[in-house]
Amino acid sequence: MSEAGLPMETSKVPEGVATMAPQSIGVTIRAFLSLTKPTICLLVLITGAAGLVWEGSLTSNPVAFLLVMLGLFATAGCANALNQYLERDRDALMKRTAKRRALPSGKLTPRAALIFAVAIGVFGTALFAVFFNLFSAALALSTILFYAFFYTLYLKPRTAQNIVIGGAAGAMGPVIAWAAATGLDGMTWVPWAMFAIIFLWTPPHFWALALCLQDDYRANPLPMMPNVAGEKSTLIQAAVYSVAMIAVSLSLLWAEAGLVYIATAVFLGGLFMWKTIVSMRLRERAHYWRLFGYSIVYLFGLFLAMMVDVAWRVPVIL
Repeated sequence: MSEAGLPMETSKVPEGVATMAPQSIGVTIRAFLSLTKPTICLLVLITGAAGLVWEGSLTSNPVAFLLVMLGLFATAGCANALNQYLERDRDALMKRTAKRRALPSGKLTPRAALIFAVAIGVFGTALFAVFFNLFSAALALSTILFYAFFYTLYLKPRTAQNIVIGGAAGAMGPVIAWAAATGLDGMTWVPWAMFAIIFLWTPPHFWALALCLQDDYRANPLPMMPNVAGEKSTLIQAAVYSVAMIAVSLSLLWAEAGLVYIATAVFLGGLFMWKTIVSMRLRERAHYWRLFGYSIVYLFGLFLAMMVDVAWRVPVIL
């Protein structure tokens, strides 16, 4: 670890990081896949697919649609893999990640992880450039660099607002997908509204997790909001972001969203606020876990509703 707190490649194995032991090919493949953080990639794919379905021009071209999905997976996976490579020493200090992640557990070497991350990042960016357009490729590459370096190395160890700003990277799925379909000239406010929903969703989602893992972040240490501002302030801020998120989700009514989507947005958003209020009142770890788990259901449900709404659109009569 350097004086600035950044991980460095050395011949010495970092304290707490297991040495690599012989393992099966299946274990190694699963370890490489885990570098991409598949759950996060799935959220990126769902939100990106919603952008493509709403835009509509690639829904009749399944090959192009799947190529966009592949590009999103590769670029999101690259950003996540680089994040784990750069945070391997930090991950070794946290109970949640020390045994679960491939690098601190010794399932992969740092060199192998770095080569894998760079390879899939180059592949994903090249895919957008060759099969779609340079604008989408530039957005994909910028997202990788922003998340892997600016967020991981600069924001995360320095400010409690790390996840607020860094959340922009995870929100880019619909924007990159829409850009791949239309290029710069075809961009409208709709993919940016989808971006805003995910961007505003990220703080309450991640702060709920951080509230459950305060001891881990004290041991690391990282300036996560609950440890810096306290539980009460964190939950108040989470509620503010949740209200803004719900408001933006309903703005799609002006993009001709139908009854299926609007009804789903109202129901899921109302339940999100209820769980946030319960967490604020009781301040118990069990409720923080429930809020965290539901936040994932919320995002999946909302963006799936966008796609269903396009297929079976029932106009909203005001």
